[in-house]
Amino acid sequence: MTQPHRGMSGVRLFPQRPHHHDTLYNQKMQRIYLDANATTPVLPAVVEAMLPYFTESSGNPSSAHLSGQRTRAAVERARTAVAALLHCTAKEVVFSSGGTESDNLALTGVLQTYLDNHEPAHLITTQIEHHAVLYAAEALEKRGIRVTYLAPNCEGLIETAALEAALTPETKLISVMLANNETGVIQPIGKIARIAKAFNPAILVHTDAVQAAGKLSLDMDGEFKNVDLLSLSGHKMYAPQGTGALFVRSGVQLMPLQYGGPQERQRRAGTENVPGIVALGRASELAAYWLNANASSFSHLASLRDRLEQGLLAAIPGSHINGNTTYRAPNTTNIRFAGIDAESLLIALDMQGIAASFGAACQSGATEPSHVLLAMGLTPTEARSSLRLSLSRLTTPYEIDRALQIIPAAVARLRSVA
Repeated sequence: MTQPHRGMSGVRLFPQRPHHHDTLYNQKMQRIYLDANATTPVLPAVVEAMLPYFTESSGNPSSAHLSGQRTRAAVERARTAVAALLHCTAKEVVFSSGGTESDNLALTGVLQTYLDNHEPAHLITTQIEHHAVLYAAEALEKRGIRVTYLAPNCEGLIETAALEAALTPETKLISVMLANNETGVIQPIGKIARIAKAFNPAILVHTDAVQAAGKLSLDMDGEFKNVDLLSLSGHKMYAPQGTGALFVRSGVQLMPLQYGGPQERQRRAGTENVPGIVALGRASELAAYWLNANASSFSHLASLRDRLEQGLLAAIPGSHINGNTTYRAPNTTNIRFAGIDAESLLIALDMQGIAASFGAACQSGATEPSHVLLAMGLTPTEARSSLRLSLSRLTTPYEIDRALQIIPAAVARLRSVA
């Protein structure tokens, strides 16, 4: 049996944290990172795996010589690791630069054929998708694809009755996010895909699983056997930024976004990012270990999230949870504080060592309130008073306790001067 926190090779999976000296440890660290949905820290075991491919193992995977074949073997080992996480075959994994490219490749890659052939096509997506999907859908709409944007209910859930009502004989693709990046709310993707296939087996189903990979079981041969395309991103699962993957079920025809060499079975041209791909493969191995061997980690992470959430609700009058509290990722909470401007609160918390967010990281400079919260029925004022707190596997109970001291005090100070 492997030792706790160690892989089959004996390499430590996660950095060991002191159990009886959390206070001393965090006094040295000081920063409390509660923005894991924006990006996760890169685990030491992932860094260790990728480092050789910057130096002694730096051949081009397309080269025929020994150095090239070694890096090709590393890429294929990583592909196998991602496939194992998804319970699919390695040939169904396409490496990309991240979640945005994977989403764009899924939508445009499927629908481009209909545009080229001047055939009518209908895309169904939702109002609460990541902008990688929303902006891709809008671009396709301008080019002639008819798009339906399903609205969520007040808890952030897409109701299957609305999906059924939107289906037409021209529907070719459905794209619905699995776990929302702002609220953590989980959509019934398995059920959505079954409904789509019952209506027309030719309809393809895509899900953006960027915030679900490594947190939820993704069985493409089980619950998600009717899902045809799935996006994931390395930097949401403890690998570096700039690498990701798209699951493409065997038989799905996909037009490439870019042209060049025959890499990735001619679906994604360009010399592979070998260090990043190796890192994603190692992160996938760790995620599979965490999901399979450490099932209790789910409840541990959720219990830390609940402890933080319940403590804030008890300590701060006029605070409310945004979104369904039953069907959501175990690490995410989205809370609104009446009478508070979230941007001001974030600045105050940052000055006291807490990193948090009020929405998607790629929209952090935007002045508009969250499109996700507005779609759920919140007013602009309520949306602007909402904070997203997202934990990582490295979050400690001490950090939660410190956050429960700092956040209510910061809210009280801001309210006193409002």
